[in-house]
Amino acid sequence: MRPPPSAVALALVTLGGVASAAQGALNAELGQQVGNATLGAVVNNLGGTLLILLGLAVLPSMRTGLRALRQARAPWWWYLGGLGGAAIVVLAAYAVPVLGVAVFTIAQVAGSSLGGLASDRAGLAPLGRLPLTMPRVAGALLGVAAVALAQAGRPVGELAVGVLLLAVAGGIAVALQAALNARISAAGSAAAGVAVNFAVSTPVVLLVAALAGAFTGPAIRWPDGWYLYTGGLLGVGIVASLVVGVRAAGVLRTGLALVGGQLAGALLLDVLLPGGPGARLPVLAGALLTLLAVLVAGRARRPSVPEPRIAGDEVRVAPGGRPGADGKLVR
Repeated sequence: MRPPPSAVALALVTLGGVASAAQGALNAELGQQVGNATLGAVVNNLGGTLLILLGLAVLPSMRTGLRALRQARAPWWWYLGGLGGAAIVVLAAYAVPVLGVAVFTIAQVAGSSLGGLASDRAGLAPLGRLPLTMPRVAGALLGVAAVALAQAGRPVGELAVGVLLLAVAGGIAVALQAALNARISAAGSAAAGVAVNFAVSTPVVLLVAALAGAFTGPAIRWPDGWYLYTGGLLGVGIVASLVVGVRAAGVLRTGLALVGGQLAGALLLDVLLPGGPGARLPVLAGALLTLLAVLVAGRARRPSVPEPRIAGDEVRVAPGGRPGADGKLVR
């Protein structure tokens, strides 16, 4: 199935960013109420995994996509995208208390922008190689500046260089996650990409939570609010939007659109939630500046033929053709 036009795909990613802001708030609230931040991530991933299992049971298209993926004989490392999502969850749990939310967010977006530029230049995503041009670099820098502007006035923690670099590494991992999940999607289906993401990330999150002692000690008192357990549902939608966005627009622009949606979602939460701070001008300005960054980065010249020449990739593109999902030439 061909991806939608880039404008449509990026609009979906922006909506995914709004969902991501809501997901983060729900997971944080759940973690606070149960007294362990890691458990919010555990519930999120388990909820998403259960939804994927339900999809496998009732949606023939999901099973067909997974069969096509198996027949494509994709390299093993294509399946590692879910590790990026697990990595950022783990890193956030340890880095945010040190750096503060503002610095961690800026560092993560800087890492994802750097990872997006590198992934697109290397041709990791199905769209093929995208050149490292001035508009794309300017778009990445605008995205980081937008996030920095949106975080104005928030408390800053200790500027520990090692932890800061870990936050940047987490952002790079998120960019790689998006690229590899899109590869899986191109070889199988969008549903297959989402399923593989949760199949890889959930065991890692459970392992980290176990090592952190989340399942030991006093019995956990789970809150009654049903909405606190919907993070996994939102997570499936977010991963699906990223898969679609990367296939249509590349890793960098998809990451910037996601950040713009996250800032817009944060603004909505500030306005709508009881006791919220209301509309904050820096967040609004940051969201608008991020969407401008998406437009600026899109001014770069695109290659007419994808060039997925990377280690382990058996796809070959002849002049005048493009690779199909099964790696064969499509005229």
